[in-house]
Amino acid sequence: MNHPLTRRRVLGGAAGLAIGTVSVGLPPATAQPLPDLARWHEQAARVTITRDDWGIPHVVGRTDADAVFGMIYAQAEDDFNRIETNYLVSLGRLAEAEGESAIWQDLRQRLFVDPEGLKRDYAKSPAWLRKLMVAWADGLNFYLATHPGVRPRVITRFEPWMALSFSEGSIGGDIERVPLTQLESFYGERRVPMTDAEREVLFSEPRGSNGMAIAPNRTRDGHALLLINPHTSFFFRSEQHVTSSEGLNAYGAATWGQFFIYQGFNANAGWMHTSSGVDNVDEFAETIVTGADGRRSYRYGNALRPVKTKTITLSYRTADGRQAQRGFTTFATHHGPIVREADGKWIAFALMNKPVEALQQSFLRTKARDYAGYLDVAGFKANSSNNTLFADSKGEIAFLMPQFMPVRDDRFDYRRPVDGSDPATDWRGSHSLKSLPQAVNPKTGWTFNTNNWPWTAAGSDSPKAADHPRYFDQAGENPRGPQAIRMLTSRDDFTPQTLIAAAFDPYLTAFARLVPGLVTAWDKLPEDDQQKARLAGPIGLLRDWDHRWGADSTATSLAVFWGEALWAVCAQSARDAGLSVWDYMAERATDAQRLTALGEAVDRLRQDFGGWQVPWREINRFQRNDGAIVQKFDDAKPSIPVPFTSAQWGSLASFGARRYPGTKRYYGTSGNSFVAVVEFGPKVRAWAVTAGGASGHPDSPHFNDQAERYANGDLRPVYFYPDELKGHVERSYRPGR
Repeated sequence: MNHPLTRRRVLGGAAGLAIGTVSVGLPPATAQPLPDLARWHEQAARVTITRDDWGIPHVVGRTDADAVFGMIYAQAEDDFNRIETNYLVSLGRLAEAEGESAIWQDLRQRLFVDPEGLKRDYAKSPAWLRKLMVAWADGLNFYLATHPGVRPRVITRFEPWMALSFSEGSIGGDIERVPLTQLESFYGERRVPMTDAEREVLFSEPRGSNGMAIAPNRTRDGHALLLINPHTSFFFRSEQHVTSSEGLNAYGAATWGQFFIYQGFNANAGWMHTSSGVDNVDEFAETIVTGADGRRSYRYGNALRPVKTKTITLSYRTADGRQAQRGFTTFATHHGPIVREADGKWIAFALMNKPVEALQQSFLRTKARDYAGYLDVAGFKANSSNNTLFADSKGEIAFLMPQFMPVRDDRFDYRRPVDGSDPATDWRGSHSLKSLPQAVNPKTGWTFNTNNWPWTAAGSDSPKAADHPRYFDQAGENPRGPQAIRMLTSRDDFTPQTLIAAAFDPYLTAFARLVPGLVTAWDKLPEDDQQKARLAGPIGLLRDWDHRWGADSTATSLAVFWGEALWAVCAQSARDAGLSVWDYMAERATDAQRLTALGEAVDRLRQDFGGWQVPWREINRFQRNDGAIVQKFDDAKPSIPVPFTSAQWGSLASFGARRYPGTKRYYGTSGNSFVAVVEFGPKVRAWAVTAGGASGHPDSPHFNDQAERYANGDLRPVYFYPDELKGHVERSYRPGR
């Protein structure tokens, strides 16, 4: 392989010498210019923030820009650390706070997100959007100016163009499909093995969110209903209500640091995003040719094209708290940046990079009043990774796939690197919105997505796989899909309360499929087999189980421990066979594997909890000890039981929990986060719950005041209208007061 160059900048020495590091010091905090302060105070006077009795901010601004100013100020009050961290990640500056270990994450980001390019994009943005970006930066800077005790780790002043670095609200994003270990192997010139977590990103099916939309003819009161059920990292979004006199009136969850409601509703329409299984990022295997002069080219058809090079210089925090720099010479072809090497080829990574369009689409859809208006905004085609479940007050419902969809030659398998030297593999424009798989006002009266394939999104009225290229899905089915269909077809008189109940229905479809095979394997054992006697009790418990989770259920505990043990031995074989792990476990796991995994589950339960019949409540817990982004869990500290399981086993309500160093109990860090059910009648009505609470500050009464409701699926009424908010006001104030 022709290795790229990695450089470390130094003081002194021969020109171009690449050794050592240079300390450049920490950026000093600077006083805000007086004209800025005066302008900020003037804008703050046009904004009112009202905190309800759950600490949720209801922001009212004269203009959309005023509302954005107040919205981001309120977010900063609740958790400035998460805002800054999101922008350290999105700007490729995380290593400036966390040290050289984050340098590869920063490099990955900067391969695609160039600050100078974002500044140019900002200058070319529509005037209305620039106003919002200015208001966003002003709101954050005004917060810092009025809270001198808050010391940013790195970003002491926000600039408007920075908002373009994080313009789409999903957790993670397309860039995170690039494995960091392989990026380090390539640009660090050393072999780094891929981690299990990266293999999951590349090969497993998504476990993300749920969304359901129900038409009026399937509801008791003739009003469309929407379930908003994102499965993200806990405390990843801020619940807010933002209004202005320019038509903005949106309620829901905003990702920390962004000025639009990502999943939510307004008075007329609602939208829920789920991570999509669509394949719209691609890898191209480039054939590299090095000339006699040392210059690199890549083969494209019958010609050679020069490899593009760019120097990226990154800063990182040293052990003594100072800043040093590290430089990289990076490479790209017309397909995208080079991110790794495989089988003697350089791999270029292609993805959507439309920050201005993405930010416009993200904000404008919050003002859409009906399906036609929502679809007009979707015309930006700048949503690359999320399906949408939509409902409105006209009774329209829809399932939509990501609007950014390159047209490709379906002869090629784009799930793997394709030959970059063959022009036939290139992207050829984009699909029209009409050509995308969708379900709009389906005859079934419902539509959903659980990160599964789109071919069952509306039952018998779903889009058909045969009508679309295969790259429209790489996820397949998952256990939540059949569970969603089971609930949606169970009745035709849905109310908000029965939809909430459906979202927390305890049936575990994965175990309903898997447990019979285990029981059969035990039944076939000879009577004198040692496992026959040893596992008789556990088998009896699972044989009689109704496959439903419950806080007091001992079968849930046993099944989860067994499922995890079996998953561990089947996962790699499933990948090798091109099957989902659930299908492999059900269809190809051997009897010996099933029984051995049960024995391991029994041993783990006995070792950690003193017996194999342990109520699920003793294992599965919610704990919030501090405001740290990466929390440390402790069995000795207070926690509350959570009855539902991971979505891995088919539970619509998801609690992604596991053991941590020093713990025996499982603690959740992802899954149900913000959950809401919305009814679009003459007046919109909604119920919601946020994991933990609205504030990231442990000393706030709203740090953990929703935890019990969260665990019990007890959604609270949303105060959407002023008359609903009346009597529930904790505080009303202007920013800076």
